[in-house]
Amino acid sequence: MASIRRTLSPAHRDRSYQNGAGFSYPSNKFLPNGSGKHFPSSSSSSHLRLLFTAVNLVYRKGWRRSFCRCLLFFVIGFVFGVAPFGYTDTDVRDKDFAFPDLKPPPVNLQLDDRDVSSISLGVNTRLAEQKEVAELTEPLKQLIVITPTRNRGFQSYYLNRLGHVLRLVKPPLVWMVVEEKAASLETADILRKTGVMYRHLVSTLNSSSVKERTVHQRNAALEHIERHKLDGIVFFADEDNFYTLELFGSLRTISRFGTWPVAMLAQSKNKAILEGPVCNSSQVIGWHRNEKIKRLRRFHADMSGFAFNSTILWDPKRWGRPFSNPVRQLDTETTFIEQVVEDESQMEGIPHGCSRIMNWHLHLNMDNIVYPKGWLLEKNLEVTLPVK
Repeated sequence: MASIRRTLSPAHRDRSYQNGAGFSYPSNKFLPNGSGKHFPSSSSSSHLRLLFTAVNLVYRKGWRRSFCRCLLFFVIGFVFGVAPFGYTDTDVRDKDFAFPDLKPPPVNLQLDDRDVSSISLGVNTRLAEQKEVAELTEPLKQLIVITPTRNRGFQSYYLNRLGHVLRLVKPPLVWMVVEEKAASLETADILRKTGVMYRHLVSTLNSSSVKERTVHQRNAALEHIERHKLDGIVFFADEDNFYTLELFGSLRTISRFGTWPVAMLAQSKNKAILEGPVCNSSQVIGWHRNEKIKRLRRFHADMSGFAFNSTILWDPKRWGRPFSNPVRQLDTETTFIEQVVEDESQMEGIPHGCSRIMNWHLHLNMDNIVYPKGWLLEKNLEVTLPVK
């Protein structure tokens, strides 16, 4: 088979172009394998020319010497990297990887030679805290305090004294002050200044005796509670009595009817007597009886010595009352209590064991005391007199 080989003449290889740029192809001896290849002329061939130029320089000027230098530096670096230049602990044991022992800090305890009699786990403390939280979250019962009043010399003193006591009681509390015939501006001004939530009521029934007027005033307040269906604990607080804050706190523990002993001065004003229940814990088992005129009564309790749930007035079915007649005061305390409860089993004695006196009734007769000369009852209850 015949082959045709085209040879390149020197004139063709070294020929210059018309634009003045010359180009020469590398010789076959420049390549390591001795094979020659021809590359076309283009702009991308500049990178190839630089590569072949570098290969040519290494091949001509001694690539063996460069290779020996690289080999020498590689050996030196390997020796420096492997040879140790300091002390290293090569003894690796299991303890080097073990977790450290965690021990509590030392505590200096000074023990006395005493026997441990009891151990408290704090259960009672937690129960007490839960009870306190429950008391804080549970809303308090409303107290409905009924006070009859009338125009007399010490009316301003009595109302202000009782108002300041009620102001210290935790709300909710509503103070029902009942006057006879008409509501006076002086009484309304006193009630506004006390800072206690109040309702100013009027009893329109006329009566000749003070006791009957007081009965009508209380019944007017009871009718108001029944008509508006106020929910709370009803307490008759006469304006001339003395009360402790503990009493008002104990009233909120009453479920249906609660009673307590009341201390009072005897008619002779030379000794103190008790009137009210005798209790075994919270159960009423008897009564204190002192006055011969009251020995025939069924229940021996003062009018300010008991309190009851207001729902008895407007929801008799809740308490199983056999009759639906309105509960009103007729004449004495015992006739009123008989409308609310049947016997002592439905009563609650407060405080525990009825062992504390929380209410004083002094029976001070001040009806004969008149206003000083120059005072006008219709306009003023308080006056400032110049000192001579």
